[in-house]
Amino acid sequence: HVQLVESGGGSVQAGGSLRLSCAASTYTAMTNCVSWFRQAPAKEREWVAGIYRSDGTTYSADSVKGRFTISQGNGKNTVYLQMNNLKAEDTAMYYCAAHEVCGGSWYDYNNWGQGTQVTVS
Repeated sequence: HVQLVESGGGSVQAGGSLRLSCAASTYTAMTNCVSWFRQAPAKEREWVAGIYRSDGTTYSADSVKGRFTISQGNGKNTVYLQMNNLKAEDTAMYYCAAHEVCGGSWYDYNNWGQGTQVTVS
């Protein structure tokens, strides 16, 4: 089991930027993929981006391509989500989650952080 702690959320005006961080307590093969999800009120949890910590391969949803970038720190236990040109529709609670593989749906992941709120006005 891995513990995940998100930070970096906040309130920002449209067009602004935020960088979210996800600190993982450990690295295991079963938690090789770290993904960012988001959930707005009354909406389904949505996958945003994922990274394989073993080799840095990244994936992102079409809705955020060109604006959001997922990356990891040198130690592989911190994953970042750089969010640029933020829009009102990006407002949501953002969660990081870990699983053996990237892809799939949110219910495939069984390691979750507590979330960090992003509000864009």
